[in-house]
Amino acid sequence: METVKKVKGSVAKRAKLNAVKEAAKKGPSTVYLHNVPTSPRKMRLIADMIRGERVNKALNILKFDSKHPSSKMEKLLLSAISSWEAKNTDVKLEEADLFIKEIFVDGGRILKRLRPAPQGRAHRVRKRSNHVTLVVDRMPAKAADEKKKSVAKETAK
Repeated sequence: METVKKVKGSVAKRAKLNAVKEAAKKGPSTVYLHNVPTSPRKMRLIADMIRGERVNKALNILKFDSKHPSSKMEKLLLSAISSWEAKNTDVKLEEADLFIKEIFVDGGRILKRLRPAPQGRAHRVRKRSNHVTLVVDRMPAKAADEKKKSVAKETAK
């Protein structure tokens, strides 16, 4: 009769966590920006402009945009690119064809202040902040081929 070695639950759990960590070392890069002192509504306007765009085009959009949150978003995107490079050392950045896979803006904490109002009253001023999450990944092979074909068709016309 064969003896089956039983694995402790804690050992199996640790092995599972290590497998998840190893899987996270490759693939998309996720970066966060917390407590940006801008209202989420203003930051979402910037996020909507670059959602789904290739990284080079998104950097150009952010660099030449006149809205003040775009400079912080540009720094966040550069950080995401750098993080992706650190994860995927075997792939060159020029050949990677990175794009913004996911970007969303959540509301942060609200600082509540009081502003003097007429006749001894006070009005509440809410200074909003936000949290930004940005995911950068390689363009899937099929989508990249389709985009190249569509660009070639447009230039042929």
